[in-house]
Amino acid sequence: MNLHNLDDYALVQQYIAGDQICIEELIRRHKNRVYTYILLIVKNQHLAEDIFQDTFIKVIKSLNKGRYYDKGKFLSWVLRIAHNLIIDHYRKQKLLNTVPNETGDLDLFNNRKLAELNVEETIVQDQVMSDVRMLVDLLPDDQKQVVYLRHYCGLSFKDIADQTGVSINTALGRMRYALINMRKMMKDKQLSLTLS
Repeated sequence: MNLHNLDDYALVQQYIAGDQICIEELIRRHKNRVYTYILLIVKNQHLAEDIFQDTFIKVIKSLNKGRYYDKGKFLSWVLRIAHNLIIDHYRKQKLLNTVPNETGDLDLFNNRKLAELNVEETIVQDQVMSDVRMLVDLLPDDQKQVVYLRHYCGLSFKDIADQTGVSINTALGRMRYALINMRKMMKDKQLSLTLS
């Protein structure tokens, strides 16, 4: 049987049934897209390689535990896992209150004291971020996806269009409608999203 002729869902099912070679085909088939996606966000080759490996380790563990439900959307599922691992990485980095220094030089500003906000600023910032996340979660899925890819992942609209399989104009339109909807929801819920 030629694995190249099988779709992703069939390969997943055969892997779950015990055919180990199918996972190798899935990785071979999607490695370039997944790695490029990660690299576009983290902009660091070594970090991208680490997250890429962690992504497929998590994919394999999830498949082995029967946690795959996205029939016909394997790549989207893998990219979502990669995205979550990237967010986890930056959350951990933020907890350390450090800024990566690519040059390796001593950075006098990379200091915990200088990175901390006062209590009031922290409370306000946390509330604003919580409100923004709540508004984004209320958006239709297509608009939510564009907002996450643009503002949380830092992708360009061209990259978003490529990633989601739509035209750049469609991606821009979804962002425009997302912002309109979020402004309307802010008004309806009487939210103020300013840090000052």
